[in-house]
Amino acid sequence: MTVAPSGNAELIVRLLQECRFDLSTEKRLQADVETALTDSGIAFEREKHLSARDIPDFFVEGGIVVECKMRNKSKKTAIFDQLCRYAEHPEVSALILASNVSMGLPSEIDGKPLYAASLSRGWL
Repeated sequence: MTVAPSGNAELIVRLLQECRFDLSTEKRLQADVETALTDSGIAFEREKHLSARDIPDFFVEGGIVVECKMRNKSKKTAIFDQLCRYAEHPEVSALILASNVSMGLPSEIDGKPLYAASLSRGWL
């Protein structure tokens, strides 16, 4: 049975929200996310070049982009613009923003599902 990319994205969101990540820096967060994905047996590529400008933190098998963002490091409009650029690429099937930034997001961008993994949940 083949699982739809959005189904895989939902599993990844649940995984990320259950973990207690080091939120001291974005690099430490990325290292912890890499460990969580690896330990869960999820195939991914780190910093895959979609274009010269578009390099998501993780590109999961099936075309799922996982982008990590930290509060006070990025403006919300810049985060959204970056996700929109990623969604333009045909190899992207879904997007996940893994962040402790609280922001409203649409359910999809350019017809591709968009998920928010709240990194604060793992600490509750």
